[in-house]
Amino acid sequence: MTPLRHVFFVSDGTGITAETLGHTLLTQFEAVEFKTTTLPFVNSPEKARSTLDFINFIAKDAGLRPLIFSTTVNDEVRAILRTADALFLDLFDLMIHTIELELGVASTHAQGRAHGMANQQKYNSRISAMNYAMEHDDGQSTRDLARADVILIAPSRCGKTPTSLYLALQHGLFATNFPLTEDDLEQQKLPSSLRGLENKCFGLTSEPERLSQIRSERRPGSKYASLAQCAYELRQAEQLYRRAQVPFLNSANMSIEEIATMVMQEKNLRKPTF
Repeated sequence: MTPLRHVFFVSDGTGITAETLGHTLLTQFEAVEFKTTTLPFVNSPEKARSTLDFINFIAKDAGLRPLIFSTTVNDEVRAILRTADALFLDLFDLMIHTIELELGVASTHAQGRAHGMANQQKYNSRISAMNYAMEHDDGQSTRDLARADVILIAPSRCGKTPTSLYLALQHGLFATNFPLTEDDLEQQKLPSSLRGLENKCFGLTSEPERLSQIRSERRPGSKYASLAQCAYELRQAEQLYRRAQVPFLNSANMSIEEIATMVMQEKNLRKPTF
């Protein structure tokens, strides 16, 4: 068993970029246990020095050098953080200079660009997509369905809602979702409000054991959560997808990010990530 290693994601903005890049790299070290801490808005020398003191205290207490993943752009802030008793990984510094040389243009070194409001139009688009996804969640609204970029359909608890919200928040896509009821499954027909919108539909399925486990967390011991009921619904759903010529995938062992990527790939919905 390897010792616990402390990891800090340090940013002059929200810290989302440092977290995403850092976590991606850390997944390659499965044998090591990490304790991660995000330190956002370290955007001045004073905050950098406070951050330095904190990281050095943790390093001394743990007896092992922490790892720092930094996306700060202020040179003075970065110079202070580099003196920490830690492995300092400047995720921007590793790439920015090479890109500057290739483009022949100096970077702006502007703080908070990745997840701030630098582009008001993109920000407004994302908010509109989120409002649309929440209004139409689980088929609770049929207003303006033709505006949807994609309509996710599936039996209950197959991942429709989190995938819709992720598509809206991360990609600004107008995503809605509909549950497939027992009547839909028995009659082998899509919900009536989706007739004529089959080309926008994408189906999700799962494994009976996994679906039963998830449903049991909500309604333990119920018919709804029984293995037999889950197996029946998934079998009927896949038959319906084939009958309606709706593409689908098994989401049982996939993350929300992976499901969303597969949906966009199938539906040719590539948009910039916010």
